[in-house]
Amino acid sequence: MSGETVATIHWRALDRDGEDKCRLARLDQGWMLVGHARFRDGNGWAALDYVIRVDADWRTTSADVTGEHGGDTVAMRLVRGPDGWIVNDEARPDLSGAEDVDLAFTPATNLMPLNRLPEVGRLETTSAWVRFPGPMVSQLTQSYTRERGGMVRYSAEETGFETHLTVDGHGFVATYPGLWEAGS
Repeated sequence: MSGETVATIHWRALDRDGEDKCRLARLDQGWMLVGHARFRDGNGWAALDYVIRVDADWRTTSADVTGEHGGDTVAMRLVRGPDGWIVNDEARPDLSGAEDVDLAFTPATNLMPLNRLPEVGRLETTSAWVRFPGPMVSQLTQSYTRERGGMVRYSAEETGFETHLTVDGHGFVATYPGLWEAGS
C-alpha cells in the first residue's frame, strides 16, 4: 500500500465487544483510510476491513469493505464519479448529492466531514450510509457544529440521533459517547 502515514488510531467499542484500528495516509492527490474493525453485534462476530480514498478536499471518492459479518462474506465497493455513486457495479441515483461514505460500524468515516468543518460554524453534508446486516446503503443527512471546549455536536436527520464528539488534532473522533473511545 502506498502513501505516507500521517496518523493511526485505535478505538474500543463501548456498546459491545469490539475494536477498530485505522491508519490515515497522505497520497499525491488526497488521502486514504485503511482500517480493520472486529466486533460482535446481534448477528455474531464481524471482521471487516475497509479502504477509503478521499480527494484533496476531504470528499470520499471510493470505499471498499471486505471480510465477514455474522458468518456472511462481505465484498462491497462504492465509487463516487461525475455521474453519481456506483455500488458494486450498480448505479445508485438515490445517493445523488452524497459527498462521503459513512460506515456505520466505525467512527473512522466521520474524519472526512470533520476535516471540512470550519473552525467556527456548522457543516451539513450527506453520506452514503452503509450498515449491516445487508449491507444496506441509503442517504444519511448529517450536521457537525463546533462548540466550546473542543466539542463537536453531531446529528443525523434520518435517525434523529444526536451526540457530542471529541476530536483529535487529525480530525479523528476521540470519544463517541456510548459507542467508541480512542485508546491504546
